[in-house]
Parts: sequence; C-alpha cells; structure tokens
Amino acid sequence: MAGFQLNTLHACLARLSTARGNARAGLIADILISVALLGAGLWRNEIGITAAVATIFSGLMLFSLVEYVFHRWLFHGYAGLLAQGHRQHHEDPTGYDALPFFMPPLAMLALASILGAVAPTSIALLLTGALAAGYAAYGLGHTTIHGKRFQQPLVRRWAASHHIHHHHPDRNFGVTTPLWDIVLGTRYVPTRGQGER
Repeated sequence: MAGFQLNTLHACLARLSTARGNARAGLIADILISVALLGAGLWRNEIGITAAVATIFSGLMLFSLVEYVFHRWLFHGYAGLLAQGHRQHHEDPTGYDALPFFMPPLAMLALASILGAVAPTSIALLLTGALAAGYAAYGLGHTTIHGKRFQQPLVRRWAASHHIHHHHPDRNFGVTTPLWDIVLGTRYVPTRGQGER
C-alpha cells in the first residue's frame, strides 16, 4: 500500500513538473520567497548595513557557484533523476520541466531555519534570501533566454552563451554568470576563424 501511494505521489509530481502553470507559479514563488527572506533579514538587521550588503553579495556569489556545480556535475554528470530531467530540457529547451513550484521555497525556508540555528537570524535570512534571489534570477533568466530574441548586444551575448551550451554541453554551464566557466576553464572559446566574419 505504501509503495502504491509513493508511486502515485511520484507520478503526480512528475506531471506537475511538466505543466506550464507550475513553471509560472514557480517563478512567482521563487521571487516572493527571495523578497520575503531579504525583507525579513533587512528588517531584523542586527549586523549593520555594511555586513548586510556583504552577506547579500556573498549569497549571490555562493548561488552562482552552486548553479555551476549543479549544472556541470549533477545535470550533466551521473545518470539520475536530475540528469534525466536535464536531458529532457536539452531535447526540448522550451518545455516546462521544472521542480514542483512549492519545493524551492520550502527548501529555502528549511535552509534559513538551519542557518538560523548556528548564525544570527539576520545573516541566516539575508544569506538564504540572496540564494533565493539568485535562484529566482536563474529561473527568470533561463526562461527568458529560451523564449525571447534580444536586440541589445550585451544581453544577446549573454543569451548566446547559454544557447552555445545546448550545442556544446561540456561548455558554458553558468546561466546567470560566466564567472565560474572562466575560472574553471569551461567557457566556450571559438577556434580561430569561427567567430570572424
């Protein structure tokens, strides 16, 4: 009986993960949880404005590293649920494959609670809020990259970097920033003559 219930739950979550409404609800939920956590951290601020800004910046940098690590070694790594889901994205980049909308906000709340047990509350809220903001920016950016044609050259280059990843899946793992691709040597660099016209 428990196995049947678990299989039913898994099937429901899998269906939800490919629904357009779930993808949109996820983007909204990610933005709301980041605003709520950052707002609560700034309201409670017991560390001063300089430390608060440094904490937010650190959280955004940490998110960019987490994004890179997940994309490179989990999404393109060993066979598993994450790699399988990411393969579907490479096959259909405009599809609606996303985590169930409530999971990332719940994970952020759990992380804030855990950090709050070992660090001042405002640091826990601000750091987690910055991680959530990075995740929201990733979700919005990734959705926009696959759904819009950009005219502005700088934004077009940013989007092109991710489109290159779809043709060279061992390159350009960063969506929000190329920083870790540059640092870790996975940035796509065209061979001489490819980019010249």
